[in-house]
Amino acid sequence: MTLKGHACAFGAGTIINAIATWKGAAFGIDLKTFAEVKLSEGELVITGSIEEMPEGDTRLIEHCVELVLERFGLELGGTIRTGSEIPLAGGLKSSSAAANASVLATLRAVGETMPSLEIVKLGVKAAKEVGVTITGAFDDACASFLGGIVITDNRKMELIRREEADSKVLIFAPAKKAFSASTNVKRSQLIAPYVEMAYELALAGEYERAMTLNGFLYCGALGFDTEHMLRALECGVKGVSLSGTGPSYAALVKAEQVKELKSAWESCGMEGRVIETSINNRDAISFNREGSF
Repeated sequence: MTLKGHACAFGAGTIINAIATWKGAAFGIDLKTFAEVKLSEGELVITGSIEEMPEGDTRLIEHCVELVLERFGLELGGTIRTGSEIPLAGGLKSSSAAANASVLATLRAVGETMPSLEIVKLGVKAAKEVGVTITGAFDDACASFLGGIVITDNRKMELIRREEADSKVLIFAPAKKAFSASTNVKRSQLIAPYVEMAYELALAGEYERAMTLNGFLYCGALGFDTEHMLRALECGVKGVSLSGTGPSYAALVKAEQVKELKSAWESCGMEGRVIETSINNRDAISFNREGSF
């Protein structure tokens, strides 16, 4: 007998990158990652595949399945497959979404449930143990799973605040990739006192100012161009940032600003694509039927 589970989780954009201070803030975006799990007795291992990267590193999604099985004392094996609308290694929380979807799909397959934050923490544990994250990305994982805007303390694994928000989101996703685990942590730590100021703005509810300050700080520390941020400010956008550790940029925009900013970004001379989406306020979901790959 084969046990099957399907789930999807969402991407996220950065308000405060937690690498410098272990304190972060992020918002869910309406781009999905789907996961499909098939398990059976007699299988000895979990093998994974990523639709967009057939030769990609599947350790994270495989370990998510393993941790769920270990949690419930189940001796099963099988496959985990993911497919995503989120650009991989772009700073848009593709790893957090994949981990959340993988854990949720596995729970669905084996007929078990866990509280939302425990699901998030299990995915964070998997990410830490396979080395795809520096801080554990608890902020990103919360935004991916819970939706809305979240503020977290990643060291304490504490969700400080979650609230819903309504905004268009414009993303510039360069063709090049940047993996979080390769980030220059020492350079990021140099800007910690100033990132703390941005975090205080987020705590005060000034999310747009917080993310813009965060963006200029991390662009400087990690060597990314600020031209995309400046173009957004010229269009009247108040909230724009390097998302995660790059290389993507994300902006919170009004409907009337979308066309102008899209044109401004497309004329920057950097190879990539502009993605139009919105803040997602929904939870990650599991279901019986297959998702869209």
